[in-house]
Amino acid sequence: MYLFGTRHTPDYNSGLYGEHGAAAVDLKARLGTVLLGLAVIQLALAAWMYGRLPGPGPAPRPVRLGHRVLGFLLFLFSLPIAYHCLVTYGIETSSPRVAVHSFTGCAFYGAFVAKVLVVRSRRLPGVLLPVVGSLLVLGVALLWYTAALWALDGDVAPGFTTVGPV
Repeated sequence: MYLFGTRHTPDYNSGLYGEHGAAAVDLKARLGTVLLGLAVIQLALAAWMYGRLPGPGPAPRPVRLGHRVLGFLLFLFSLPIAYHCLVTYGIETSSPRVAVHSFTGCAFYGAFVAKVLVVRSRRLPGVLLPVVGSLLVLGVALLWYTAALWALDGDVAPGFTTVGPV
């Protein structure tokens, strides 16, 4: 992703589901907010599976299946947002916020691959899975904080002309 993002010529007219400019930014911010909410649910399901939630007792089998299905859906749900960011903006370092967002976006998919590898491995320490899963949730939160929160806060005017990922 990083190599593509640094070598790709940004297309600031690129759209997301038919939306362009400020409307695409707003849509991406709302989708990112949904993604953050789903990540928090994913974290709660993982905490339940690991017996870290006070009260509900051991997680029944459907919780594990729900966690796995929700994780897959989260990954799929993130792809259009990431695609739009990469095609429209590429990797940018025009400000600290934009740079953090760009690098976190690249690292997020690397962390996802790492989590899948950790889940499939029987040789790695058991503590590694919750650590990598938590890093994924933190990545979603950081991506949201450096883009969606900024956009939903109103810093992007209706006449959107700024450069940099949102």
